[in-house]
Order: sequence, then C-alpha cells, then structure tokens
Amino acid sequence: MRDRSSVLVRGLRILRSYIATHPLPFTIAVTGAAVYAAATIGTTVVLGRITDHVLRPAFEHGVSWATIAWAAAAIIGVGFVRAAGIAVRRYFAGMTGFRMQRTLRTRIVDRYRELPLAFHRAHPTGELIAHAESDVDAATEVLNPLPWSTAVVLLMVFAAIELVLTDPFLAVIGISVLPGLAVMNRFYTRRVEGPAARIQERIGEVSSVAHESIDGALVVKTLGREEQEVQRLAQKAEHLRQERVALGLNRATFEPALDALPNIGIILVLLVGSWRVSRGAITVGDLVQIVALFQLVAFPLRLIGYVLSDLPRSVVSRERLEEVFQERTTLPAPTQSLHFPPGPIGVSVRDVSYSYQGDPVLEHLSFDVDPNETVAVVGPTGVGKSTLVQLLVRLDDPDRGAIELMGVDLRHLATEDLRTSAAIVLQESFLFATSVRENLILDRAVSEEEMHQAAAIAQADAFITALPNGYATVLGERGVTLSGGQRQRVALARALLGRPRLLILDDATSSVDPTVEAAILEGLRRELHTTLIVVAYRVSTIGLTDRVLFLDEGRIVAQGTHESLLSHPAYEAMVRAYEVGAA
Repeated sequence: MRDRSSVLVRGLRILRSYIATHPLPFTIAVTGAAVYAAATIGTTVVLGRITDHVLRPAFEHGVSWATIAWAAAAIIGVGFVRAAGIAVRRYFAGMTGFRMQRTLRTRIVDRYRELPLAFHRAHPTGELIAHAESDVDAATEVLNPLPWSTAVVLLMVFAAIELVLTDPFLAVIGISVLPGLAVMNRFYTRRVEGPAARIQERIGEVSSVAHESIDGALVVKTLGREEQEVQRLAQKAEHLRQERVALGLNRATFEPALDALPNIGIILVLLVGSWRVSRGAITVGDLVQIVALFQLVAFPLRLIGYVLSDLPRSVVSRERLEEVFQERTTLPAPTQSLHFPPGPIGVSVRDVSYSYQGDPVLEHLSFDVDPNETVAVVGPTGVGKSTLVQLLVRLDDPDRGAIELMGVDLRHLATEDLRTSAAIVLQESFLFATSVRENLILDRAVSEEEMHQAAAIAQADAFITALPNGYATVLGERGVTLSGGQRQRVALARALLGRPRLLILDDATSSVDPTVEAAILEGLRRELHTTLIVVAYRVSTIGLTDRVLFLDEGRIVAQGTHESLLSHPAYEAMVRAYEVGAA
C-alpha cells in the first residue's frame, strides 16, 4: 500500500534509514560540518571586533603592527579551521553517499537473483537497469549535502543566539524569515512529487526501448526498422523531456524565490540597522557582525531549501526500489536443506500443475525418470515443455504437486546441492564477452584436461582449437563472434564441466547439424553416468533416447519408446510434421 504521508515525512524516514545504515562516516561528516559552523560564527565575531578595534581606529588615529598582526592571525586561524571542517565534511559525506549507493545496488541485484522467472518476464530489462542505475543515483542524491544541512541547524542556533546577544531588535527581523521558507517548501514539494515520479518512470521506459533496440539489432536491421526504432525512442525521450521541463519550471520558480527571501531580510536589516547605529544603540562593528550573521542564517536556509528541492525525487526513486525489495518471492528458501546421496539422479513428478498469469500451462502432470535413463520430452509448441524443465531445476515452484530428486522434494533440497548436481542448457545460449576458457570454467576448480574432455564430448574442442587464440580467444558480447551451433556447444561443454548428475537439454542442439547432434548424444551416453532429459524436435534425436514423454495441452498423453508411440495418432502426425520440416 502506498504511503500517503507527506513527502517531507517520507523523506525524513528514508534519510534516517540511510544514516542508520552507515552511521560512522555520516557522523564524522556532521562533526566536520559542525566545526565549520562554529568557525563560521567565529568569523563574524572576528569581523565585528576587527571593525571596532582595528579598522575604525586605523582611520582615526592609527593602530600598531601588533594589533594588525593579531587581526590577521585571527582571520587566518578561523579560516584554517573552516577549511579543515569543509574537507572533513565533503570527504566523509561523499563516502556516505557512495557507500549507500553500493548498499542499494547490492541489495537490488541480490533481489533480482532471488526473484523467480515470473518477475523477470513481467519487467523489461531496461526497467531493471534503470532501478539499479538512475533510481539508486537519485535515491541517494540528497545524501551529499545532508551532513552540512544537519550541522546547519547548529549554525542557525549559534547565529540566532549571537544575533539576540548583539541586538534583539534586529534578531526579530532575521528570525521572521523562517515561516516564509516553511510555506514555500510545502507548496513546492506538493507541486514536484508528481513530475518527479513520472521522470523516473520515463527513464525506465527510455532504457527499455534503448535496450530492446540494441539487443535486437539483428532483427532491426534485417527488417529495416531503423527509422521506426529511432521514432519509438524519440517518442519516449520526448515524454521524458516534457516531464523534466515541468520539474525544471517548478524549480525555476522555487529557487529564485528562495534566494529572494533572505535578500529581502538583509535589506531590512541594513535599513533598520543603520537607524539603530544613528541612534547609538549599536556600533558599526555590531552592524557588520549582524549583517554577516544574517547572511550566515540566509545561506543555511537556502541550502536546506536545495535539499528539500531534491527530496521529492529521492523519495520517489527510493520508493521505486522498495517496490522491488518488497516483491513477493515465490521461491522460499529450503525449509530443511536436505542432501541426497551421490550417483545419477532419479526424477519423480507428482501431480504437478502450473499456471502463468492465470493461464494453465501444466495440469496434473506425473511421471518418473530412472537414474541413468535418457528421456525425450516432445509435443507441439506451447504445451509446457520448457516450463516443465525449468521447474525441474527449481527456477520456479509448481502451483500444486511436488517434484522430487532421489526422493527429496526440491523445496527441501539444499540450494547448493541442486545447483551443483543438476544443469540445464537452453536453446538460447548466453556467453560472456570474455575468453572461451573463462566462459567454460566460470571460476571453478577444473583442470585443462577436464576442460578439453568436456569440449570434446560437446563436439566443440576442434573448432575452439581452430580459433585465432584457441581457448584464449575473447568472444564478442553474448558470444556473437560464434555461430549459433558453436555457441550451443560451448554452453553444453560449460554445463558438463559442472559434472551434473542430472542434465537437461531444452532444445539445446537445435542449431547443430544432425550428425554432430547424434555424436553429442552418443558421447553423453558413453562418457557420462548421468540422467539425461532432452526437449527434442528432431526425429533423429528422439530415436536415440530410451523413452519418450509426449505432452499435449499440459498433460502427458502417452509415453514409451519412439517406435511404440508411432501407433498414437497425434504423436505419429507430429513426427511426420517433423520429418517434412527437416526435409
């Protein structure tokens, strides 16, 4: 439920959480700002004393060099203390901000890893990138001036006390500025909350369009959609520009008014102060000190105003992050973290049903796969084959029923056991923009011999060795420098290096020549002692498996050997369609 409290209240709550997260650097930054505030008040006192005891006497009857030296030393001393306070404040304020950015980015990326595939399907990649980049930046933008703004309260208190001690009459003028600032701020924050929220949404939209166009560059170019993609991005960018202009107009009104209010107060102080000097109520040095003090009060008011002007955007961005942090995770941690014994893994699917956005995908699915068995999962497009294999490695949980490996429910299985014992290779093979060796090893403790053996089983060793730098060849982004079949074979070799006891191939050899595919499957059966589940579309592949599971409309309608299922009309029709497509 959306928080209906004011932007200021929500902002203060967020800032309090930031301070609690990294209290030490923030405290040091505030201490530096407090030192600067005290030294700044000291500067006004020094100026007043120098005016009365050095400047006026110098014009009237002269002063000694010792007096001048004392005045210079006082100015230099307070200046040095102020500079030290500024250095400490800026360094540790920056440290607080950057540490908080690191904390939020780590949290958001960790959250992305924890959330199920359903969440990632529902949110474009550009939006997720915008959360981790622009939203984190905007959410922490207000942190940098915060230590100074916090210590400014001390400066205002010191200045107000000094004003009252110097001349209570003029102090009333200075203090009267505060209510005006409060009214202006409340009006401003109400005006900018909407535009600030829409700006962050538009940034996500622009990022999504840009990411899609770049990621789908091949489709864009082959279909001649360059102009349309440019127009689509221009439209989203124009919406972002309009929202930024709307926010800029609000700031353009608020900030000049914020500057004008203290200046009006200074003019009143000079007018009334001059009259007070003419009456002998205060000295010229007192007036100089009061004007300097009032400028000190005016500057903090202006600075606090700037913080308040940035607060709505920070609040909106942090609340966008909170939506991700509070997203319901459908994959709870294992309740028992059980482990299963070594050896090939048997699979049991018990009355499993699964729906996506309310539409049934799998219904009352039940079957067993014995250890070391090779099983093909076949069926028309859209019957839930890919969904099934994703459930087998717990990329999501079924709505009903259970999936067991070696008699252990996946929901009770230690995550480490599952990730090291079961591997899935997808049709779309993702490779990193690094060397072939690093893509295969992934920081795992494997030898060169094991790497070459896995590549040989995947029928990849020969073409990798023929690359310009062999296994040290750096691939392009997503492995674009390799063909589709080569990428699939590298991805398979990578999975084999994990020594999986359950290997699932989701159409993972679709881009490979049928002869090479047959060699791969034969090598898997000969060299590995593993349970193999293959989502297959080629008759040659299906014929190499021990058993076939035929899915239709989310259910297993038949199972058996390839030859025995040819008597099933729907299966026979599908096989004939595969053969025609391959011809």
